[in-house]
Amino acid sequence: MPQIDIFDTTLRDGEQSAGINLNTAEKIEIARQLERFGATIIESGFPAASPGDFDAVQRIAGTVKNSIVTGLARSMKSDIDRTWDALKGAEQPHIHIFLATSPIHMEHKLMKTPEQVVEIAVESVKYARKFFPLVQWSAEDASRSDPEFLAHIIRKVIDAGATTINLPDTVGYATPQEYGAMFKYMTENVTGIEKVKLSAHCHNDLGMATANTLAAIENGATQIEGTINGIGERAGNVALEEIAVALHIRKQIYNTETGINLHEIKRTSQLVSQLTGSLIQPNKAVVGKNAFAHESGIHQDGMLKNPLTYEIITPELIGDASTELVLGKHSGRHAFKDRAVKMGFDLTEEKLNKAFIEFKKLADSKKEIVEDDLYVLLTDQQIHDTETPVYKLESVQVQYGTANIPTATASAYNPDGEMVNEAATGAGSVEAIFNTLERIVEGKVHILDYRVTSIGKGRDALGEAVINMTYNGETVTGRDVAQDVLEATAKAYLNAVNRQIIQTGQKKIKIPAI
Repeated sequence: MPQIDIFDTTLRDGEQSAGINLNTAEKIEIARQLERFGATIIESGFPAASPGDFDAVQRIAGTVKNSIVTGLARSMKSDIDRTWDALKGAEQPHIHIFLATSPIHMEHKLMKTPEQVVEIAVESVKYARKFFPLVQWSAEDASRSDPEFLAHIIRKVIDAGATTINLPDTVGYATPQEYGAMFKYMTENVTGIEKVKLSAHCHNDLGMATANTLAAIENGATQIEGTINGIGERAGNVALEEIAVALHIRKQIYNTETGINLHEIKRTSQLVSQLTGSLIQPNKAVVGKNAFAHESGIHQDGMLKNPLTYEIITPELIGDASTELVLGKHSGRHAFKDRAVKMGFDLTEEKLNKAFIEFKKLADSKKEIVEDDLYVLLTDQQIHDTETPVYKLESVQVQYGTANIPTATASAYNPDGEMVNEAATGAGSVEAIFNTLERIVEGKVHILDYRVTSIGKGRDALGEAVINMTYNGETVTGRDVAQDVLEATAKAYLNAVNRQIIQTGQKKIKIPAI
């Protein structure tokens, strides 16, 4: 069967989602999982954006071996040079260059004539081919570009050495018929198009990203680009898990293979959600918690008689087997390590020991330890940075009563290693904690968003707190997990502050979503 290559941009386009801020350790962990997932290409970042992005791209390129690692670059020699510095040690160095081609972008954003845009595109591709054997060129806002001009510039960049041509629906404007027709037009009117990969990149502003991507495949696309869980700027990108499962379930229609390990879908989705703090809507296709739930009596009756009556996808297909009790407080270190290995974790002895200690603490207070609990404990150790936190919470206590003013008391170590004790009131327990911690940290904090969700089920489930804030004017996200949601809240607050302090001086260049 024809092969459809999967280009994953979770770590680049996905990370541009509002409120998402991944550090290098988290990006490496996601990249490892994307490799297990079977992504053909992993777009690991924009090396010219910041020192942090450069470091992440470079380290991912040295870590991932079974997927091609790429980096984004504007049509500038400095960006291309920076990307080469980050990726020259990769197994197959690959660069992704973009330039806008729609009339509105060329006139109002680039302020260039069409002729100048063609010249810039050709020169950037020629320059990139001096270093990179694989050069992808993207026509930003292709779906709103003039077809004849688009065909013309594509011919030129193919002649200049481009190995992949990407036609993005950058603002999610196209309908499936329009987007498919654009691919058909290019396959019929561009000389040499058969020599390159033709890629689709869809955004979901009108809710048509999946339909548009499938339309592109029907009309000649041999590569599709998207993100896990459909994260991305504005309404997000096409969700790769939806495309992978659709091509599998409707194989008789699309007659293609992707190389995706479908059994890794649930784990990949869960990891991305956990580390980005981006919740998955319950009714999300393929990976939502209600994706396999049947409430209607008619549906339940049909399922009992024959599951195929209402279930076209099984949980087992995507690695979503039913959660069961896996370990208890009497389990030993050997059993714990064995379970960690079976779950796909590769921890050092030091990190394994720390994870085991946390497991024992949890087992003393939680009746049942399920795989979701272990997943959180092991992931936190896998991505744990050995650098000592700038602020470290020692304790937090809240006094609350319906007739009293909530008061929080907290103790934490400051950057100098000194213990600081503060107390403050608030309209509620959470605000009292925020007000107390604001007295401990040095800097201006403004809370943008805050939420707590349960991990697993039951009254003793772990609680995960995610806080999106500005700290000294910079937006940052913090997260932490604990059985007590107020403790998780305090730790998430300090996690956000610590992340921003560590990342100081690594401000990113703002780039479009492509």
